[in-house]
Amino acid sequence: MAWIQKREKKNGKPTYTALIRVKGYPTMSATFDRLTDAKIWANEKETAMKKGKHIKDAEAKKHTLAELIDRYIEFELPKRKSDHRKYEMHLLWWKDKIGAYLLSEITPSLISKYKDVLAKEPSPKATKSHLLRSGATVNRYMASLSIVLSKAYKEWEWIEENPMLKVSKNKETRGRTRYLDEDEQSRLLQACLQCSNPQIYMLVVLALSTGARYGELINLKWEDIKFDDEVKEVRLCFMHTKNGEIRTVTVNALAYELLKEHSKVRKINTKYVFARPDGKKPTDLRFQWEKALEMANIKDFRFHDLRHTTASNLAMNGAGLRDLAEILGHKTLQMVQRYSHLTEKYSTKILRELNEKQFGGQNG
Repeated sequence: MAWIQKREKKNGKPTYTALIRVKGYPTMSATFDRLTDAKIWANEKETAMKKGKHIKDAEAKKHTLAELIDRYIEFELPKRKSDHRKYEMHLLWWKDKIGAYLLSEITPSLISKYKDVLAKEPSPKATKSHLLRSGATVNRYMASLSIVLSKAYKEWEWIEENPMLKVSKNKETRGRTRYLDEDEQSRLLQACLQCSNPQIYMLVVLALSTGARYGELINLKWEDIKFDDEVKEVRLCFMHTKNGEIRTVTVNALAYELLKEHSKVRKINTKYVFARPDGKKPTDLRFQWEKALEMANIKDFRFHDLRHTTASNLAMNGAGLRDLAEILGHKTLQMVQRYSHLTEKYSTKILRELNEKQFGGQNG
């Protein structure tokens, strides 16, 4: 309930103090020179308190964005099934730039301003051909912060709404489709065989065989692998996927043979297929990967492009877009549309062969 008390200053001019008491909230008061202003303030604050908005306003003025990010990294980030390092990198960028601001000051305009800063900064993975962050990368940074702000809004009640929802995304270019031709693939595999760590050869063979991401492969555990020695196949369950869903693929031939041999000499003190010498964590083969690329003289190629190589090979050998989406673990067909021209070529070839068999002997 609100009360308004009238008082007089020493000069005789009146002042109006609005006092609000609502059960479950601390008493609030404010003084105005005009009675109208006091009534408006009291009505707005009392209504907000009864709706619960006042609590969020108070919390938003109590916590900084840095506090919010720190809480998320400590308690929520470990619950994510994959990409911990990427999300933490994104969040620490926002913390460094605007972490000192109170949550009440994190507005769409402030986020938009630093979205532009993000786009103009050199990328940590900058190359001569691409120095700045792409539109897609900027959007990923924004998405990471949006997840944290949503948590603060929906569960922790630190803010009244997620301001990121009012910020427009950057335009994204069509996904990159760099993949290896037969000669490059042969050179890369030969280079992997010459590397000091033999695990890089098995890693690349598995990547080409399954289309799996680096993180999915490097986090494989022996309990995620099931051998079928009768048909010489091995089933891999990827638990640490990008979309958080478990994906299973079955491979044979060289991938089966390499994993089978590796299982015979596996370290007994580790649960990981690609383990560090101490067995406590997965090993890091990125240095070996870069070395293999250099030895094979392959330019402008990332480990993720092995995934494109697998998809392209599948498409050119008859796999449809739905097949690709299932194998690669995409929830929609949108992400595999980049391979549609390859599946169309195969479909055209099949129809041409069918038409020749059906009507080849007919004269028009």
